Amino acid sequence: MEIRLAGRTVLGYAPGAVHGRLPCPGARMSSPESRALRAAARRLSRDLAPLRFARPVTHVYDPLDYARRAHGAYIDAYGAGRKRVVFLGMNPGPFGMAQTGVPFGDVTQVRGFLGLQSPVARPPKEHPKRPIQGFDCTRNEVSGTRLWGAVAARFESPKRFFAEHYIANYCPLLFMEESGRNRTPDKLKAAEREPLFAACDRHLRRLVAVLEPEWVVGVGAFAEGRAREVLGDDVRIGRVLHPSPANPRAQKDWGGKAARELRDLGVCAAR
Repeated sequence: MEIRLAGRTVLGYAPGAVHGRLPCPGARMSSPESRALRAAARRLSRDLAPLRFARPVTHVYDPLDYARRAHGAYIDAYGAGRKRVVFLGMNPGPFGMAQTGVPFGDVTQVRGFLGLQSPVARPPKEHPKRPIQGFDCTRNEVSGTRLWGAVAARFESPKRFFAEHYIANYCPLLFMEESGRNRTPDKLKAAEREPLFAACDRHLRRLVAVLEPEWVVGVGAFAEGRAREVLGDDVRIGRVLHPSPANPRAQKDWGGKAARELRDLGVCAAR
């Protein structure tokens, strides 16, 4: 069985399938960087649309498509200006970016700390065990709760954090098996990884060209590895512990451990 990212809907919306009633708070002017990031996201989504994935993958979600309004709101709000540090995740989680269009986008953190809420549509083919509810989703994305919670604790406001930092994902697609289990990009077959990684590599180069970071910090080993292979010596590259609930080392004080890793790298100073 093969799954194709097809059946894309006009403007990323499926009729009668829009979640989230409140617009993003406040009108935000787009910047040259945010316009470039939006264009890069659209291009990445188009590049990935023809790709096919065989079992055990049965469903593929592209939040750059069906949640493009929410993702664009994140870019417009926080993508302006050069960023000293870009944090790079692997790919969306089922209760994070898949629901909100925001990397590591736990609903509570996106609505509460980031102050964002936008309508979210549904993908053309929805997994019955992983429905898209947008900002009506009541489940937590643990990785996002830990990451954005740590950001909020240290910086207190999004404005202070995004003045020098940005968070993105290497791959925008969520892959699921029939059971609903996630299948991470590194576990895909080699013939499937090659065109996927090629498109994501091009997007990462565009992201870095737009934001001109001094550092790209992988959230976890996979993202660090892709950054090193794609960017080489163009930027300084590091890694922090992934906040996944599947990571035993992340179960206690993930924020404190990540802060110490960043200090050891020289990314940030001690407080």
